[in-house]
Amino acid sequence: MRLSRAAVLAQAKAAALDGVRRLNCWGSHLTDISICRDLPNIEVITFSVNGISDLEPLHQCQNLSELYLRRNNIRSLDELFYLKTLPRLRVLWLAENPCCGPDPHRYRMTVLRNLPSLQKLDNQAVTEEELSQALVDGVEITAPPARSRLENGWSSTASSTAGSSTEPESQLLSCSLEETNKTQDELDMKPVPRDKYSSFSPQETDCSCKKRNNVLNAILLLMKELDAEGLEIIQQTVVRRLQAFQKKELQEE
Repeated sequence: MRLSRAAVLAQAKAAALDGVRRLNCWGSHLTDISICRDLPNIEVITFSVNGISDLEPLHQCQNLSELYLRRNNIRSLDELFYLKTLPRLRVLWLAENPCCGPDPHRYRMTVLRNLPSLQKLDNQAVTEEELSQALVDGVEITAPPARSRLENGWSSTASSTAGSSTEPESQLLSCSLEETNKTQDELDMKPVPRDKYSSFSPQETDCSCKKRNNVLNAILLLMKELDAEGLEIIQQTVVRRLQAFQKKELQEE
């Protein structure tokens, strides 16, 4: 969903975009924050619990001092490149994003090496010792992230074999479950338990299960090709269908 000018003005209770100082869009299913390019005086932004993956629109927010991005879809720490130009940024909450990775120490050190002016990261105060250690353990980010087909909903494996019939279907179906959980996380829904989806194998005889997984895979590959309006329609439809299924399950109990 795209954050619109009208929504910004309504939430901030401002008459014009240059008058917006604080903006809270927590849990608003946002994926497009390009409007931030037109917020030169913004000081505090709360975008936690959304589906944001691109931080480029924030690089012109020169007065930004606090930025809350917990639980979004930021896949690479290279997105920090766009925050390095913000001289007043002192508070950043980036936890629960894919970019945090499996190594908390390396993640924190990389963030602090690139944003040494931070006073608080992920609700934890930054120490002088950490800033010194970040120069050793952190990774310097010197270029913006490469926009790949992966960010358009295609796995690297799938894109490299586009048009080929040699890709094992079991691998594609495994990716489907991963993408399903990411999508449902954006919608603030429970992740799909792995045991509810079985990967396809040559021995599988359950046609309905195979068909379901193939349809799911196709939908997920195409979802991020939609614009904001299309995604909103999909989101509303999914929510209604899940509510209907949940209601049916309750009635059967």
